[in-house]
This record gives sequence, C-alpha cells and structure tokens, in this order.
Amino acid sequence: MEDKSNDPTPQRPEGGQPFDAPLLVLDLPALLAQVRQEPAYRTSDRNALTVFKTEGMRIVLLALHAGAELKTHTAPGIISVQVLEGRLMFRTAEQATELAQGQLLTLHAGIPHSVTAVTESVFLLTLATKK
Repeated sequence: MEDKSNDPTPQRPEGGQPFDAPLLVLDLPALLAQVRQEPAYRTSDRNALTVFKTEGMRIVLLALHAGAELKTHTAPGIISVQVLEGRLMFRTAEQATELAQGQLLTLHAGIPHSVTAVTESVFLLTLATKK
C-alpha cells in the first residue's frame, strides 16, 4: 500500500498531511487547533479537514460555529458522528436528537439528515462505503 498525503491547496499551502497509510496515528488536539486556526473557520461558519481517506472509509474533522447548519443531505454509506466538543442537533424526517460531547450517533446509508451546531462544536464524521 502506498502512503497518501494531501496536495497543497490555497487553504492549506503546506500540503503533505498524510491521510492514508498502513498505520496512521492522528493527533486530534493538533488537528482541532489547525482546523480552528485556518482562515475558513475565522471567516465562515465552519471548516473541515479530511484526516483519513481510503477505499471504503473516510474520516473528516468538522468544526462549526454556533448556529451553523449542514442542510438536509444524504450519505452514500453508513456514517457515524462523534462529538468531540459542543452540542449538535441531528435531524432525520422521523427523529431529532441533541448530541453532546462524548456521544456517538450512527446512521444507515441514504437517510436524509441535517446537522445544526447548538453551540460551537467539533465532531468526527466517519463515512463507510462499500468497496
């Protein structure tokens, strides 16, 4: 397996952050600080950083300011939402639930849902897709 890293972008000109390797250790506090220090977080209501991406799975760190909303959408695979900081309101057509720090939610593929930050929040989104 070949190690893979992010290419430089205008938002992250340093590039080179590994996001796939046979063994990958992620420093969540450092990544959390990075996502909050970037201009996208200071100038908009959110920022996101893909921290792992391989065939069949993706993990994204998302930081949302209070009131930020991820409008109704669907995911092509099963997802999990793990709240690292803050509180989120997670809604489907049938159910709404407020998630707090330390809680984990799972949702099957294809179910329309939305997410709203009740307070400034950070969470890990894991998307598992079929190979």
